[in-house]
Amino acid sequence: MMRFNTAEQQAWDELISQYKLSDEQAAQLKKYLFFLLEENKKINLTAITSIQDAISFHFDDSLKSSTFIDFNSITALCDIGTGGGFPGIPLKIMFPHMQVTLIEVVQKKVHFLREVIEKLSLENTEVCDLDWRTFLRTSMRKIDLFCARASLHPEKLIRVFSPSLPYTHAKLIYWASRTWEPTKKVAPYIVDEKEYTVGNKERRLISLCAK
Repeated sequence: MMRFNTAEQQAWDELISQYKLSDEQAAQLKKYLFFLLEENKKINLTAITSIQDAISFHFDDSLKSSTFIDFNSITALCDIGTGGGFPGIPLKIMFPHMQVTLIEVVQKKVHFLREVIEKLSLENTEVCDLDWRTFLRTSMRKIDLFCARASLHPEKLIRVFSPSLPYTHAKLIYWASRTWEPTKKVAPYIVDEKEYTVGNKERRLISLCAK
């Protein structure tokens, strides 16, 4: 059974304190963290293999968006290319009122995500294994906010704002490096951004919407 060493426990306690998570939320996150790292040894869910790095570059990086977005006003979230469940699952744990859709096409990850949902008893959370174009073409879900942390390039993501689709009212949050520069095609959709540091990495959260 995995356990925290002293440094890991300190990092974990700081994470829980920073985001003011309840004991129940902390227990869910810890269960998720240990399950992720154990399963990662079998099916390669993430390149991150240490507890310390997972706390920083998966959990903290996902929850940083709560300092930029008022998730209490979001009823439905869609995480595009969620991989091992980031940022969608940590955000669902922190804001359990949200309906969450996790888009992932790799079947071993789809199976893992469904196991996580069951293990953590996450309600109103589903995994969609459609690719992005098919999702946009066939889905009629009510979604307020789309998230993309480590998946598609913004040029593909902004298809969500096509006037022929039901998502022109929605917002999109994109996790970018500090040095990222938008193309001429993407720039008109940017409405706000926030710089932050997680671990030793400098990053930006980019907010986009149709104008």
